[in-house]
Amino acid sequence: MEFQNIYFLGIGGIGMSALARYFLHEGKRVAGYDRTPSHLTDELAAEGAEIHFEDDVRRIPAEFLDPAATMVVYTPAVPQDHGEYQYFVSHGFCVEKRSQMLGHLAEGKYVMAVAGTHGKTTTSTLVAWLNRGVTGGGSAFLGGISKNFGGNLVLGAGARLAVEADEFDRSFLRLYPDVAVITSADADHLDIYGTHEAVKEAFSQFVRQIRPGGFLIIKEGVDIVLDNPQITVYRYSYDVPCDFYARNVQLLEGGHYRYDIVTPGGVVEGCTLGIPGWVNIENSVAAAASIWCAAQAEGTTPDAERLREALASFAGVKRRFEFYVNTPKQVYMDDYAHHPRELAATLTSVRKMFPGRHITALFQPHLYTRTRDLYREFAEALSHADDVVLLPIYPAREEPIEGVTSEIIAQGVTVPCRIVERAALADTVAAMDTDVVVSFGAGNIDACCGAIAEKLKAKS
Repeated sequence: MEFQNIYFLGIGGIGMSALARYFLHEGKRVAGYDRTPSHLTDELAAEGAEIHFEDDVRRIPAEFLDPAATMVVYTPAVPQDHGEYQYFVSHGFCVEKRSQMLGHLAEGKYVMAVAGTHGKTTTSTLVAWLNRGVTGGGSAFLGGISKNFGGNLVLGAGARLAVEADEFDRSFLRLYPDVAVITSADADHLDIYGTHEAVKEAFSQFVRQIRPGGFLIIKEGVDIVLDNPQITVYRYSYDVPCDFYARNVQLLEGGHYRYDIVTPGGVVEGCTLGIPGWVNIENSVAAAASIWCAAQAEGTTPDAERLREALASFAGVKRRFEFYVNTPKQVYMDDYAHHPRELAATLTSVRKMFPGRHITALFQPHLYTRTRDLYREFAEALSHADDVVLLPIYPAREEPIEGVTSEIIAQGVTVPCRIVERAALADTVAAMDTDVVVSFGAGNIDACCGAIAEKLKAKS
């Protein structure tokens, strides 16, 4: 790339920060804007990025004001009327979306992309970790903080590149993968797509972009049009027999499992996953399937023992099924789930892990549009718990919608439910009769995790 300076609008986003870190590693000068400081912006600043938190052209470092030397990357979450964005567009800078840049960086790589309205972060991180375990190399751009890698960017030898393919704003249509996983294609981001059918059509287009001779690994039951005759299609599931699935699944202590992975080429017996939850077994089947397909493209088969070792040593992703407290008296875990299907799957998994125990769900709805479109489904999913505490809606990029509040979810919940402000959440939980507590949401509910954990540790 001929540009020496890369400027990021929305540099603190999980996908944007991975790109920023990549360019820092490549020796480029990196600067950017974000709305608020975070752990990610602190880390990027420590690595050499210049970051500010006001929409003010005067805060842009002088060396980044030359269109001949600076490229601008922005996230779709930045509004079109943003002052700095308008400045760069009107002054002739090369301005690209994050997804366009990711597409450029994927050129010349063996791309292993994981898409889906939920499940993609853990699965893509598993693909990256299994690549490292089985081949010793592989790179990745991830949508979460991998505990194994200590970040969201992985740089390694070889052509394999694992990426999280995000359907928001149709970003994943900038990718042309060799192996694609689709975990789900549920109704989401309807503020962008309008209808569920439009969501499914975007996933069908993503499938059409798999390179000739490539592979699609799609979850059993996901109903989209598959009309790319130049690829091999495989189905996967948790334990329903198909091309790739888990069998002989046994629950172990602490919510972990032992299982076999059935593949078209044989069975990998005696697997255990380093993180708990049945839904993660399903994710591991999809990830193992992608490794199997990549090996098939190379004319080999993955080493079963290396695959088992990598699965066992997988430490998970921050805010995905993340335990803070796990004692016989109190359990507290946090999860990024923000779609009804994710909530239901996680609560079902927790119920299997801790049978007969009282489950309290803490949920911060994310986006007014998502709440408006799916409030009935949210209420149904949360009713899998025994107690529910709701926070006000986290707006992210949106303005309020009249009549759309957390109350419309609460009205449909069939178990005891209350709404509290975020500042009062930890004290509210401390005063409740708790046993197993799970917090959910893609907003800023995670800022409460430490305080909640301290309150529950004191109880136990």
